[in-house]
Amino acid sequence: MNNLRFCVILLITLMYVRAWTQSPTALDIDRIKRATVFIYQAKNVNNALVIKCVSSGTLISADGLIITNAHSVLPSDACDGDQLIVSLSVDLSEPPIPKYRAEVFSADDGLDIAVLRIARELDGRLIAKGELPILPFADIGNSDDVAIDHNLIVAGYPDLGNQAVATARGTVTAFIAEPIGRGPSWFKTRAEIPGTMSGGGAYNSAGLLIGIPTSAPLGSLAAGESCRYIADTNGDGLVNASDICVPIGDFVSTIRPIRHALSLIRGARNGLTAQLISAPAETSPPLNPPRVNRLFFAPSVNDGAPSTVVGSMPNNTKSLYLFFDYDNMKPQTVYELTVSRDGIEDTVFSLPPVRWSGRENGLWHIGSREQAWANGAYEFTLYIDGANAGSQRIVVGGSADSRSQFSDIVFGTLDQNDSLVGNGSILPLGDIASARFLYTNMPRGIPWSAIWYFGGVEVARTADLWTDASHGAKVIRVAPNGGLLPGSYRLELYIDGALSATSDFIVSGRPAGPLPEIFSRLRHAAAASPSAARAAAPASSFPTSIPAIYALFDWHQLAAGTPWTLRWLVDDQVFFETTTPWLTVESGSDFTLALTNPPDGSYKLQLLVNNLKLIEQEATVGIGQLPIDRLARFEGAILSGKVYDATTGHGIPSITIVLISADYTASEFEWREDQIVALAKSDRNGDFQFARPLAFDTPYSVAIEADGYIPHAADEFTFSADQPFADIEIAMVRG
Repeated sequence: MNNLRFCVILLITLMYVRAWTQSPTALDIDRIKRATVFIYQAKNVNNALVIKCVSSGTLISADGLIITNAHSVLPSDACDGDQLIVSLSVDLSEPPIPKYRAEVFSADDGLDIAVLRIARELDGRLIAKGELPILPFADIGNSDDVAIDHNLIVAGYPDLGNQAVATARGTVTAFIAEPIGRGPSWFKTRAEIPGTMSGGGAYNSAGLLIGIPTSAPLGSLAAGESCRYIADTNGDGLVNASDICVPIGDFVSTIRPIRHALSLIRGARNGLTAQLISAPAETSPPLNPPRVNRLFFAPSVNDGAPSTVVGSMPNNTKSLYLFFDYDNMKPQTVYELTVSRDGIEDTVFSLPPVRWSGRENGLWHIGSREQAWANGAYEFTLYIDGANAGSQRIVVGGSADSRSQFSDIVFGTLDQNDSLVGNGSILPLGDIASARFLYTNMPRGIPWSAIWYFGGVEVARTADLWTDASHGAKVIRVAPNGGLLPGSYRLELYIDGALSATSDFIVSGRPAGPLPEIFSRLRHAAAASPSAARAAAPASSFPTSIPAIYALFDWHQLAAGTPWTLRWLVDDQVFFETTTPWLTVESGSDFTLALTNPPDGSYKLQLLVNNLKLIEQEATVGIGQLPIDRLARFEGAILSGKVYDATTGHGIPSITIVLISADYTASEFEWREDQIVALAKSDRNGDFQFARPLAFDTPYSVAIEADGYIPHAADEFTFSADQPFADIEIAMVRG
């Protein structure tokens, strides 16, 4: 039977078919590996592509969405490429093969997360919508369900694209919290993860993507562990220190929970792009070097502020945070925290080099509340761009002391009954600001003081001997000359010369109840241009396929530099959120935003300051609801499977599987091009997958080119819409 071609026509009843679901219950390592890609950021130099940065990534949709680290794909001093090459594993036992070019759809510098979309063939030809073959992808899990000691599988490429995709196993050893949203900012693990696997995927035991392994090499690329020479970029025929050093970072132990990427993913899946039209051009990066100061510890965090300031902690401590002020930070800044106990590094609580997640200046905290801190003397040291930026020590151990203490500062105004009213952190313009705080173990006669700051400059100070009771709550107030101006304020409370409590508040807007009126006249409009939108009548519903809807609002006494948040939701799910300093005049009207090509859905725009929602407005497009699983569903079924020898059970390599057009039966098949719907070829393990989907409820026949096997005598099969993924196993009998 050598060189004999024959057709094997398969009835669905003769095959084992396993439907893929969106929530796999068993770990499928091969599926995880197939969803893992290798990404080159490159630049055309003298008609040759020079690699600038590399990373792993994960396909998260069948239509070519990829999630990875932002630092390796966005242009920067260290990564100044302008093209992104995506390599896929055609054979899981072989290195990846460059297949496509991608574009950045959305990114968050601070979170170090980017969502890419495959847009072109490798040769640069644009891929029309619907023409990209269906790609294997990872299902997204719930990172909020992750707990200490949970098992992790990390997937990525262990070298510079020269080795096959690999996995590393480990457990979650710690959570690290920073002020960047709800839930942990980082998972820690001791898994052995090479730097080139940064940007790949971290999976739970069910095979669901729950995080992105993340590490950032330093911007100054001295030869060493953080970069590699991989190509002759200067044309001298040698690969050495005279060539471009590609940053790869050190071993990765930090994982960004997928929760922080959900809004970016949701926006990309629905093709949603938001634009701040009224925002001025981005300011230039700070010229002065980054710095930190005022390092201190707190046992817990209340709305981003320390509950109290401590110099030691007792036995069984399970919550501890380092606070510090920072200035002149940039998105490219790399920062690191090392924690040592009794002179020995404690890797559980340390944070290896990562990109800066905050703004240019402000108050930051980093710590943990889920792990026990062993007794000992701890030293926390911060590194900024590789240089020691400051350190602070604290002792954990012993019994809880009865030291004098202030805690839990909140701000507001006093009503006619001298009761504090307000939201605790934002005050409207006025003459007086008040603060309430708790105090414990305060003996009469102990010295204490309160210092008020505006914009970092002291505006008021009181110093006295304590005359109140030993425990309770106290209200103090400040009345600066000229009244309260818009901007950022701070209160520091000292006991006997030592800082005991501190918190910040913002003054902005007009008095209007518990929340000041900072934003007003929030509305939506349809128009041909932003200028026309400012004159258009407000509307709350819009037709399907509208090119853009505009959102506009007025603002009042909002000082430059004040952080504010814009949050846009579709069907009550956030798809766009950004927190930036206010960069325009203090008061004005018709700040304009645009949402381009919105699909049918219910949209809600929210404006926040200090994490407090101040105003929101809704609008609907079309039927007011997104199609179910938009861009995650397919117009057909994805067929993959395995061809194996029925006697040995081994996969049969290099077999071509042919889908025959529904217009022909098996007996009519003559290997003509017009009869062939699609081709797939089995790999060395006998696995195959068709690149294009099969139409639902359409009869197909399958032909297999093989030598030495007995054909099956069967005919057509179909797929239904409730079976969008199918995996078949074909047992071949030798004859």
